[in-house]
Amino acid sequence: MPMDFNIPLEGGHMLRCTKFPAQDKAAGLIVIAHGYKGFKDWGMFPYIAEQLSKQHEVVTFNFSHNGIGENPLEFTELERFAVNTYARELNDLEALISHLRQEKELRSLPLFLLGHSRGAGVCLVYALDHPDDVTGVLSWNGVTSLDLFTDAQKQEMREKGRSYVINGRTGQQMPLDVAILEDMERHQERYNILDRISSATFKIALIQGSNDGAHLREGSSKLVSIRPDIPWIHIPGGNHTFNTVHPFQGTTAPLEEALKASLLFINQTLSLIKY
Repeated sequence: MPMDFNIPLEGGHMLRCTKFPAQDKAAGLIVIAHGYKGFKDWGMFPYIAEQLSKQHEVVTFNFSHNGIGENPLEFTELERFAVNTYARELNDLEALISHLRQEKELRSLPLFLLGHSRGAGVCLVYALDHPDDVTGVLSWNGVTSLDLFTDAQKQEMREKGRSYVINGRTGQQMPLDVAILEDMERHQERYNILDRISSATFKIALIQGSNDGAHLREGSSKLVSIRPDIPWIHIPGGNHTFNTVHPFQGTTAPLEEALKASLLFINQTLSLIKY
């Protein structure tokens, strides 16, 4: 049964997490990172975690500044969303993994990061920063560039200190402060996934719907041109959320294919580990 837990952070911030204990002996630890304007309880994520927990310990979480507070399904903390830099997200991920590694039963398990969309890009940067701690990264319809903002947004952020992005599902105008741009400029080399990917020593799999956004598929193409050994697994008919919606209306054929491909990648990676 899933178990919720919180990790307090500096500055009064909080990581809200859910652990899905392994239903059998755990072969690995999987941390699932949501994407831009996402959250751990969105649509498919609880189902994904439940399915993966048949063989693994699985943890989902909300980034501390993703805009979700005590209400797990509503964006009520938009002022935090406004300053949700990549540095914050990477620190969140580090705090979560450090917390999990303190648990005896999780300490020695191989770690896999599964990120969706923007979350995949954050997972890749984290793994590039901590190559000895991460066994594998699964990028689900993932970004390969962390610059997700339009020229108009960036100009408004620089000139007025704040721009906005609309949440298509809720209709909310979600604020974006210039601190986000400043963080991207300050860590330009660190956040450049394509420049750094050639030196990656951990295993990576790109799992992507054939109907995912053209710019995301173009990014994946660039990544595998640099690293042809990285599998790019195409899910026929799958869109950006593998044809699932929020609230969750049940699984789909593309989602099941993505899960199947993920488990195969994890099992193949684990088979290469020498104990």
